[in-house]
Amino acid sequence: MNLIESAENRALRAAVAQLAGRYGREYFATAVREGRHADELWAEAGKLGYLGVNLPEEYGGGGGGIAELALVLEELGAAGCPLLLMVVSPAICGTVIARFGTDEQKRAWLPGLAAGTARMAFGITEPDAGSNSHRLTTTARRDGSDWVLSGRKVFISGVDVADATLIVGRTEDARTGRLKPCLFIVGRDTPGFLRRPIEMELASPEKQFELVLDDVRLPAEALVGNEDAGLLQLFAGLNPERVMTAAFAIGMGRYAVARAVDYARTRQVWDEPIGAHQAVAHPLARSHIEIELARLMMYKAAHLYDAGDDAGAGEAANMAKYAAAEAAVRAVDQAVHTLGGNGLTVEFGLASMITAARVARVAPVSREMILNYVSHQTLGLPKSY
Repeated sequence: MNLIESAENRALRAAVAQLAGRYGREYFATAVREGRHADELWAEAGKLGYLGVNLPEEYGGGGGGIAELALVLEELGAAGCPLLLMVVSPAICGTVIARFGTDEQKRAWLPGLAAGTARMAFGITEPDAGSNSHRLTTTARRDGSDWVLSGRKVFISGVDVADATLIVGRTEDARTGRLKPCLFIVGRDTPGFLRRPIEMELASPEKQFELVLDDVRLPAEALVGNEDAGLLQLFAGLNPERVMTAAFAIGMGRYAVARAVDYARTRQVWDEPIGAHQAVAHPLARSHIEIELARLMMYKAAHLYDAGDDAGAGEAANMAKYAAAEAAVRAVDQAVHTLGGNGLTVEFGLASMITAARVARVAPVSREMILNYVSHQTLGLPKSY
């Protein structure tokens, strides 16, 4: 890993920042108020090739990796208009299909995911499973050459705009009788595939849904990859998800600090701007340092993943997600505090980010489960569960 960003990535970062600057926080906030999606930004980002920078060139992608895709989401977030579905559609679903999909699945999905003309959601979380993926109860059974899926999912983002959802189900191992995770592509209009919106105290164009799979019948070709690959395929999507969640949080933190710095530089109550006072300046400086440190770990995780080191990427991706979430929460809180009463106004647009910042702490995996992972996997401490 080179700590100095390549010329190509610097150019990509500048181009994405220019695009994001033409939309910005006001565009994003207006979409939320009007209850619509950020379709214009999504479409333009796709047309310019930014949504598919991690996907293979032969299918219309940029031929890069998760490092480049994280860069795109970070810059969108730094301008105040992050696209949450990037965490799911090109990062999780695109990566899994590119690595494990059949040639037919790659031809059917990757060009559209790369161009932004097709979108996919990802369904893993369940009402009674939460962080324990071993308790997933969505099952897939064979019926002739078909698969039949039954179960429920919750907090699934963007199902209303997704053309399909990549569902994590479990099949029975013929040798052991144990259930093992498998991935299935379920089209939006498949009979028995039902969705219900979940009302959230979260200002985001992307909505959350509960899914019901009521004996959803799928053809054999809906299975992604090898039925026996299990966790290997699943974590091929979950590690990029953690990296991209870190990018989402880092972009948000950068935006919040930038707004607070602009305010502190010009807001004058006594003789000097408030940014001249250490009680204001030091917390913002600390947030900037924390964001930069999280950013380094995020790109370490992305480069490890892109280099094929799944084990190393797993540890780094979890630590990056943890560090970025903590940095973002503190940065947003400090930005609101810097602006005082103005930090709670619609005009400055920071208050709504208080809830958004906490999303990175609890999803897709809580900070406590990340600490469990590090204490067990890295430090070798015994489990309590």
